[in-house]
Amino acid sequence: MYRALYRKWRPMTFDDVVSQPHITTTLKRQISEGKTAHAYLFTGSRGTGKTTCARIFAKAVNCRNPHDGRPCLECDICKAADNGTLNDIIEIDAASNTGVDDIRELRESTVYTPELARYKVYIIDEVHMLSNQAWGALLKIMEEPPEHVKFILATTEIHKVPLTIISRCQRFDFRRILPEDIKARLLYIAEQEKISLDDEAAIAIARISDGAMRDALSILDQCMAVSDDITVQTVSAVSGTADRYALYEILDGIAEGQSARVLSDIDKLYSASKDMSRLCDELIFQLRNVMLLETSPDNEKLLGCLPDELKKLWEIAGKLSLDKTLSLLDILQTTGDSMSTASSKRTALEMAVIRMCGIASKRETAVSDTAVAELNKRISALEDEIEELKRGGVTVSSRPSPSSKPERPAPQPQKPQNQESETQEAQTPILFPQWEEVLERLTEVNPGCAGALSESRGIIYGNRLMIEVQTEFFLSLFKKPENAKSLRDVVREITGKTYAIGARCIRKDPATVQEDKVAELIEKAKREDVPFDVD
Repeated sequence: MYRALYRKWRPMTFDDVVSQPHITTTLKRQISEGKTAHAYLFTGSRGTGKTTCARIFAKAVNCRNPHDGRPCLECDICKAADNGTLNDIIEIDAASNTGVDDIRELRESTVYTPELARYKVYIIDEVHMLSNQAWGALLKIMEEPPEHVKFILATTEIHKVPLTIISRCQRFDFRRILPEDIKARLLYIAEQEKISLDDEAAIAIARISDGAMRDALSILDQCMAVSDDITVQTVSAVSGTADRYALYEILDGIAEGQSARVLSDIDKLYSASKDMSRLCDELIFQLRNVMLLETSPDNEKLLGCLPDELKKLWEIAGKLSLDKTLSLLDILQTTGDSMSTASSKRTALEMAVIRMCGIASKRETAVSDTAVAELNKRISALEDEIEELKRGGVTVSSRPSPSSKPERPAPQPQKPQNQESETQEAQTPILFPQWEEVLERLTEVNPGCAGALSESRGIIYGNRLMIEVQTEFFLSLFKKPENAKSLRDVVREITGKTYAIGARCIRKDPATVQEDKVAELIEKAKREDVPFDVD
């Protein structure tokens, strides 16, 4: 008879439990030193190992030949526990036995000594489902239980457990299982089951399972029913999720305010039987990545994405301000919460993306106090940089004041005609012909920096290379020495020449009345071609 993977590969010892070392280490030490408590409370989200650890603990505390707190798996107690025939380990589903009479029956059975084992262990799963009267009956026996009785309570909703019960238990909080740990476990199980599972498919399953190993194994079980060669397309078809590149197309369309394009993309996914609730969750997940890029561009370890997805996320982040991203996330969160009661999930999502496209395409006409303060801070920083460059001997041009009189230039020595033509030719701006090659190489060396250079171009002024970008994200990145160095090294590697590299934003946004003065100063600083990096 076929057994589901989550049952077949359920951990048998504490060493097999994934991502919970803070719990398994403590329990092993308590058992090895004989200092176990009479009641434990295991809490955490689904699929994190609460019931599994309770069974291993019940088996280990009764094992005839434990090894450092681990069950031996060979004695009659361990074998009977694994087969489910040991009457001294009693599992109770509180969701089905919620009444006070059920708990009274449990309390009466505790007076009897164990049949074979050292302790009678009661594992009460979903304990938060008990009624108020049942809680009172359980509290009575937990206050002073017999020496041969131990309780293990498991719950996913700790806030529903009375404080009088919590205070009588040793509480252990189970964490969500890390995606890397889920991936490693899936690859190991796939190898044992003689099936092919590629890394991207394992990562996709880990992301969908949201920290629950049982969910991950259930999805893998479904994929195995479809094919023995499991790819990310197999996972997408089985779970009803959208291909990640389809997600980026939707987010890109939202960022550009193209509601018709986004609705068309959603229609294609709906026709392919993709689940709209899961699509909403995936959009939230990817938009969270965009938010993290905008707030903490150097902390890429917080992102839940593959390396090749980073460039696309940078492109989307360059089209949205942080305020707009937060507004879009708020709409998606509200839509996701209401989808369970919506008569048409597709319509609910379509309404949400139309509102999102409207927000993304709307030009901001008001400046908040926070925005003004931030702009003033940036202006001050630009002015300080200009002054520092002037002190270093770099000439910075500026527009003459209308009231000032132009000074007569000092007579210059006449240059030979051929020298003058060479100087003029050297200062003539030309497009940098190898810019695409530089971007391709930079993607391998510094993908975050390369992603921010979307739709950019290089202009050569003699021995200076000016990078013109569409968004201001790259300007903040380029000020950091490590990013400037990686770009300079790549240019030197491709061309064999050393250029003084600068950057400027060439996008022109019409300023509002409130922004006129601030925008003028910023635009002036942008147009003065102040290099951030001078060799």
